[in-house]
Amino acid sequence: MACRIADPSVFLFTGPHQRMRSQKIATHSAPCMTGNWHLTWDRFLVKGENHKKWVIPMRRTRTVQAVAAPVAPSSADSAGYRKQLAECYGFRQIGEPLPDNITLKDVMDTLPKKVFEIDDMKAWKSVLVSVTSYAFGLFMISKAPWYLLPFAWAWTGTAVTGFFVIGHDCAHKSFSRNKLVEDIVGTLAFLPLIYPYEPWRFKHDRHHAKTNMLEEDTAWHPVWKAEFDSSPILRKAIIFGYGPFRPWMSIAHWLLWHFDLKKFRSNEIQRVKISLACVFGFMAVGWPLIIYKAGIMGWIKFWLMPWLGYHFWMSTFTMVHHTAPHIPFKSSDEWNAAQAQLNGTVHCDYPSWIEILCHDINVHIPHHVSSRIPHYNLRMAHKSLQENWGKYLNEAKWNWRLMKTIMTLCHVYDKEENYVAFDQLAPEESQPVAFLKRVMPDYA
Repeated sequence: MACRIADPSVFLFTGPHQRMRSQKIATHSAPCMTGNWHLTWDRFLVKGENHKKWVIPMRRTRTVQAVAAPVAPSSADSAGYRKQLAECYGFRQIGEPLPDNITLKDVMDTLPKKVFEIDDMKAWKSVLVSVTSYAFGLFMISKAPWYLLPFAWAWTGTAVTGFFVIGHDCAHKSFSRNKLVEDIVGTLAFLPLIYPYEPWRFKHDRHHAKTNMLEEDTAWHPVWKAEFDSSPILRKAIIFGYGPFRPWMSIAHWLLWHFDLKKFRSNEIQRVKISLACVFGFMAVGWPLIIYKAGIMGWIKFWLMPWLGYHFWMSTFTMVHHTAPHIPFKSSDEWNAAQAQLNGTVHCDYPSWIEILCHDINVHIPHHVSSRIPHYNLRMAHKSLQENWGKYLNEAKWNWRLMKTIMTLCHVYDKEENYVAFDQLAPEESQPVAFLKRVMPDYA
């Protein structure tokens, strides 16, 4: 079955708006049927009267292998409907909605006890993998001719992302039984990234406690309509940030969330200050040494470019983990922990070298079921979840259609539809999104 998400304006949706019991599928999420059609993106997320009938005009512009007329299913919960949605979005599987009476404890109780066990040998082996792969990356940068530097930067940026994953385990108390060792290793692992360990840990704990909760989640969440409409300058910045710059939006998150003491509770301030002192000390010593030895261009080559590579993965992993047209963000009074962690988290397979260097961080559903599972046990835990809860899981293999779906559709919060795209709210100002729709590949 071919389904080209690059041209979803082909959808003609007739029939009543269908919803899942606990996990909404937006009206713009109609499934796909195969055919050759002349399509454009132009009128994709247009709201019809009470969602009763959607008729979207098509202009003859270019021929693509795509979707024709989706047939409204008898139930939005049907396996066929979810399968078609999965293909349109670039997913391998879209899970059934989890029943309201299932608790997170019910899910955790099905996991083998072994997945929670800390193995010091495996933990330190991961440290060795990250240190050696990062050192090898720096060596490649020093020896590579200019035309091979992008490959050396890609490797080194991915390798240093492994440092983040090690610090991530330390923050979740799943690296070592010795908590002082975890604090030291976590702080050191974050230093090359200029990330203050304790501020990040405090914020990340809240992300796990409030995953996909509309206001309380401290990772990413949809743009608020009021924020989008507040000023033309901010609107343009948001369109660029959540559009073409989205793979580096974690830089803005890093700056805004981790260096402002006002964002932390009084009992956290002391530890935050220690982390900030470590980061600023590393910058004060490390950066001048790099510049002294290799000059400003050396600082760009050896630190800045790998750091941007790290933020590409940080942003990409985060948005893929929790962002899809069918995954809702909910207010605190509607939020359900099991649905958010099991049903609202995405497992995504990446190429093997990325999985190895990043220590399986993208085997992400078991990590949200319990953050105490060490990274080297995540695959075992995921296999258990597949056996016991497989029909509820959202799973994908990284592909361009998946990225295009997120970057061009998942924008402004809407209670009924989950997301409304920028170009439906401000088409004249959304040229960056229109550009992405034209140039991004959409093969899965």
